[in-house]
Amino acid sequence: MVKKFSIAAIIMVFLIVSIGVTMAGEKGNARKGKYLFRKTCRTCHLENGSAKELSPVSKTQAEWQIIFDNLNKLECKEEWAKLSEKDNLDIYEHLYGHAFDSPSPAKCK
Repeated sequence: MVKKFSIAAIIMVFLIVSIGVTMAGEKGNARKGKYLFRKTCRTCHLENGSAKELSPVSKTQAEWQIIFDNLNKLECKEEWAKLSEKDNLDIYEHLYGHAFDSPSPAKCK
């Protein structure tokens, strides 16, 4: 009886750890996203830049979600295509995590 319980407990722990690792792997790195945003996006999205001024607090989390669901419809879609899926996820994590209505909105542009 104890042996069956031990095996079941080990299997449960393994499943919980596996699920946790899988879920953690789907998030981007907001710190890297901030760097990538400044490097690739801010060159145009500045005050008096060639594109509309943009920062994380320019939009709500829902608006950022819509934008990232439709990256192929943006005017700068060629620039987004140059980035890896991981880079896009990192930028999304930065912008979404510091959006106007997020728990920790960006304090400066």
